[in-house]
Amino acid sequence: MAKKSMMERHAKEQKFKVREYNRCPLCGRSRAYLRRFDMCRLCFRDLASKAQIPGVKKSSW
Repeated sequence: MAKKSMMERHAKEQKFKVREYNRCPLCGRSRAYLRRFDMCRLCFRDLASKAQIPGVKKSSW
């Protein structure tokens, strides 16, 4: 989980647009963010393994 102060800072309107960045809405992580699914890779992996993301399944070969 991200620090609460970082989550609050992210929620505020930024003075300059280039300062905006993506955060996972579930855990607050800013790195390894997947835009297509709007979450970080850790939350994506967890939800995909529980089959809670439609159309996503674990690949195997």
